[in-house]
Amino acid sequence: MSRKPAVFILAALICASAQAATTSTTVTVNNAAVTLSGGTSGTASGTATFSPGIPDTSGAFAANVALGTAVSGTFTIKLAGGTLAGTISLPASILTATSPVTGGSMVISGSTSTGTYSGASGTIPLTGTGSVSATGLAVSFSGTGSVTTGGTTGGGGGGGGTSTSPAITAVLDGAAYTANIAQGSIFVVKGSNLSGSGVTSYGIPRPTVTTSGVKITFTPTSGGAGTDCYLVYTYNQGGVSQLAAILPSSVSPGSYNVTVTNGTVSAPAVVTVVKAKPGLFTQSTDGTGLATVQNYISASQYDLNRYTVGSVSGTTISPGRPGQVMIAYGTGLGPLVGGDNSASPVFDFSTNGSTIKAIVGGVTLPVIFAGRAGYAGEDQINFTLPSNIPTGCTISFQLSVDGVLSNPTFIAIAPDATSNACVLPGFTTQQLQKFDQGGTYTTGSFSVLSISETVPSFGTLTIGQAAGAFTQFSAYQLAGASAATGVLNTGSCQVIQSTASSATTVTTGGTVLDAGAITLTGPPGSNITNVSLQQDASNLYSATLTSIPGLPGGANGTIVAGTYNLNGAGGKDVGKFTAAVTLGAPLTVTGGLPASVTRNAGLTLNWNGGNASDLVEIFGSSTSSASANATTTSFVCITTAGQKTFTVPASILNQLPATGSTGAGSLTVVSAVNPTSGNGAFSAPLTAGGVIDAGFFLGLTGVGSTPTYQ
Repeated sequence: MSRKPAVFILAALICASAQAATTSTTVTVNNAAVTLSGGTSGTASGTATFSPGIPDTSGAFAANVALGTAVSGTFTIKLAGGTLAGTISLPASILTATSPVTGGSMVISGSTSTGTYSGASGTIPLTGTGSVSATGLAVSFSGTGSVTTGGTTGGGGGGGGTSTSPAITAVLDGAAYTANIAQGSIFVVKGSNLSGSGVTSYGIPRPTVTTSGVKITFTPTSGGAGTDCYLVYTYNQGGVSQLAAILPSSVSPGSYNVTVTNGTVSAPAVVTVVKAKPGLFTQSTDGTGLATVQNYISASQYDLNRYTVGSVSGTTISPGRPGQVMIAYGTGLGPLVGGDNSASPVFDFSTNGSTIKAIVGGVTLPVIFAGRAGYAGEDQINFTLPSNIPTGCTISFQLSVDGVLSNPTFIAIAPDATSNACVLPGFTTQQLQKFDQGGTYTTGSFSVLSISETVPSFGTLTIGQAAGAFTQFSAYQLAGASAATGVLNTGSCQVIQSTASSATTVTTGGTVLDAGAITLTGPPGSNITNVSLQQDASNLYSATLTSIPGLPGGANGTIVAGTYNLNGAGGKDVGKFTAAVTLGAPLTVTGGLPASVTRNAGLTLNWNGGNASDLVEIFGSSTSSASANATTTSFVCITTAGQKTFTVPASILNQLPATGSTGAGSLTVVSAVNPTSGNGAFSAPLTAGGVIDAGFFLGLTGVGSTPTYQ
């Protein structure tokens, strides 16, 4: 069972390079300590990590901030190549937010940056959380955006000079497009002037150096001989310069200087090599969304996993079905010495010392085969869906190799063997067929949120916020479209993992649209009248509605039961619109939220109140430590109020790291009127013609806590 679309995978890799006209990086700051002086101003300090590097990967973060309607001021990040500097702004509600809040931004200033980063530019939208304890305040935030670095020759940025020397901006795995490269895996190098113009792909045996002298070399940072890699393709056209290659399995785990030779040698980019780092290929070719998976129909038919039965460009498609064998494709399962440049390597890691599992809809499944099945650098993973597997169009899918998780993706699973489509509440079969044939789906998703949490030394804090966006999703981003409208599969859970070193995150994708100015007015007693939602550089909207006791700013009223109204003035992409939602009383969690969670035992929560059809969303996360390289893993589970109970399975909780003595954990339970009831549904015109496909304005109320995960 090894029908493999190797040509498709190679084409996808090349297409990915064509889509990446600019290099993005994710900046992460974990548990930066905030010290107040004088009550309204202070400093924040911690470690900032960039993944991929720019070219440096981490440095000391420091900021001088003032507290008002936002936490804003100037920042510096001292890196090996110089100092990156600019302005930063975070919503005031971040200081005690246990669930991520949006609306922040980091704007890089070339005039105040120094060294390699002199002349740098870029804007990074930020999302984050905070904590309040007896020892003080701390904030954690992250965001992804484009950073153009200055310099003129080989400085790793390539954005500010005119030199024809090769320059590296990122070295990423070839599936998830994140930092750290596994032995024997496919990876990509992004930058400028990496090869001559045009596109060339290479078959077996692949060269370590092209006829024009292009090569990629890994040299230990501690010193020693370098190793050249097996080139898969060179790409240089349309303003995009990228290489793909296979890292020889003989390159031991550790820290390496990576250089590209193209006439001259580039400045090095520091990269970490690991034994295994599973990465799943996705149909969007960017490491997110719908996974590249085949459904085994017969020895002569392998369907590409999609939402409906049919064909696309001569390829048969269908959703998976319970009891069916699935074939996933990726890279990074581990080293295979002698197989990196072989015509048909075959090796099963799962029967040779590696513990490999497929995690589908929160259910951990054994694999039938996991390893090379005829193509160097590319892994094939076969597994069978059990009869009781969760079904739907956006069932979460990840791999686990010796406890290391792949990038989160999803697959489609029909309810039974005879169904011609998967089922997703809020979407018709015709809409799913439209997705399969390349159609798009545009949503408007907004919410008002009130969370209460008891914090030692501060008492009970209630944080209120309004936020949302208009987003257009492609066929491969159905999970994002579903989440944006609040129409999710009930009774299921999904895991999201991020680390400072790999920055693996779920990206719902989509193009965020400009809707102009938006204001919010609440019911009598809320004191919320024409409050402006701040629009950031990514067209995300947010406003703080409830002040933080003991801290200045953020006071725009109080969230109470009643009707809230949005009024949109119209912008470049979305015209004028109005929306309304009626917020009811929150659920009551029986006995409150626990102070500690034993992961192996699962977590059962019970509640009372609400309408039977109301949605209940359970969020949790834990961070292993306060270090810059800490791992943060989160989960979200969806059910309805009428169930009155839900158990987060041990298979989900065991993917969260133990918080330990210096880590941090969070747990939040919120309820909302189900958007399919009509409460909060709205429409809005698009300036290009037509209207959005779905619009929901949600009212969310709930409780939060900061438990330890054991």
